Amino acid sequence: MGKRKKVGLVSLGCPKNRVDSEFILGGFRDKGFEVTPKESEADIIIVNTCGFIDAAREESVDTILQMAEFKKNGPCETLVVTGCLSQKYKEELLAEIPEIDLLFGTSSLGNVSQILQKKQIDRRFDLQEKKIWVDDPDLPPESGENRFLTTPRHSAYLKISEGCSNWCTFCIIPQLRGKYRSRTMDSIVKEAKAFAEQGVKELNIVSQDTTLYGTDLGQKNDLCLLLKELEKIEGIRWIRLLYCNPALVKNELIKTMASSEKICKYIDIPIQHIHDDILKAMGRKETEKEIIKLVGNLKKSVPGITIRSELIVGFPGETKKHFERMFKFVKEMEFDRLGVFTFSREKGTKSAEMPGQVPSSVKKERQEEILELQRGISLFKNKKLFGFTKEVLIDGFGHFLRAGEGDQLPLLEGRLASQAPEIDGVVYLDKSDATPGELRSVRLTNSASPYDLIGECL
Repeated sequence: MGKRKKVGLVSLGCPKNRVDSEFILGGFRDKGFEVTPKESEADIIIVNTCGFIDAAREESVDTILQMAEFKKNGPCETLVVTGCLSQKYKEELLAEIPEIDLLFGTSSLGNVSQILQKKQIDRRFDLQEKKIWVDDPDLPPESGENRFLTTPRHSAYLKISEGCSNWCTFCIIPQLRGKYRSRTMDSIVKEAKAFAEQGVKELNIVSQDTTLYGTDLGQKNDLCLLLKELEKIEGIRWIRLLYCNPALVKNELIKTMASSEKICKYIDIPIQHIHDDILKAMGRKETEKEIIKLVGNLKKSVPGITIRSELIVGFPGETKKHFERMFKFVKEMEFDRLGVFTFSREKGTKSAEMPGQVPSSVKKERQEEILELQRGISLFKNKKLFGFTKEVLIDGFGHFLRAGEGDQLPLLEGRLASQAPEIDGVVYLDKSDATPGELRSVRLTNSASPYDLIGECL
């Protein structure tokens, strides 16, 4: 193939998209290409887009345009766009951004490296004509093996399925990703074992709906069976559950978590709202009473559990009364982690056509009210940790602005089992000899923000 071509990739959106990006890069690495973190040096640039909401689409388009500049004034020969945005807007993207050479959707990610390899080997393979490789989003999920990890080498995301079959009225994921399709348990365990052999200690389980795992195959409690298989893998120390549908968090899963030494006492349950009127309009399958019962059961059955959730404010028809109930609910539940998003009116969803659309200014006000409430709750919870010694997984160097000083000082940072990578806070360590990938005992000192802590290694 001559001189090795350099491949650069920009991954946007959620960790599930990041897994896809790592799978694409793994394909290029295995075919002899050189992977570079610098897009300015790449012969081939890939943008793996997110198309979930307006802000994500805008970021994706802006990123594609930025990468197109490297094609005009740099070494880039081929600009590739893949992911959710190209799955839904393939014609529009090619019409508006002529620098794009290839478009791929959300399925058959292995095609990306195969087709670019063909271009290198067969000079007659013509890319002057725009090529679209957007397949049926319902294709079986690919194994995900041989990924090129872009996370710290001791931590990895493990995607156990593709697509979603819940059809919430505000969400376009089923259109972009297809119906829910579980990976085989054997392929997941094989991938996890390979990670462990590479030094991975933390597995973060991701999916559009983790709790649906195996149900499309006619199985029951498959998630629990999978977790028990992952627990057996030597070298894996932490297993964390993300994206669990509250309607499907059953007693068997709670018992499995409570009895495990490796499964983090942490769960992410996107509730979206609490008022029954809005839950019904959202197409959610749980009620206010069931949600409150679940949160209580989690706290009772798994002592010390960290509960993360997400809420949407400003859903069509949300009145001041509906919002006040949600505000009171957040105050009562005292979630450890909470994301709050404003409703995005997505074309093609039922909620986009619903009456009672809430003005943007009102949505933003409501978002800030709950975020301000949560900041106080989070700070209170962090302060309760002062003086305790906890196990911390060291990630690497970060930056922390010390009070009263103008400079950002490089400090080691790590995470508690209660802190998921990228979305939760961190623990900063001053004057430590710890190295990335170590699990160290850390005493948490008397300094904290609503999201981050400071500690010292023992």
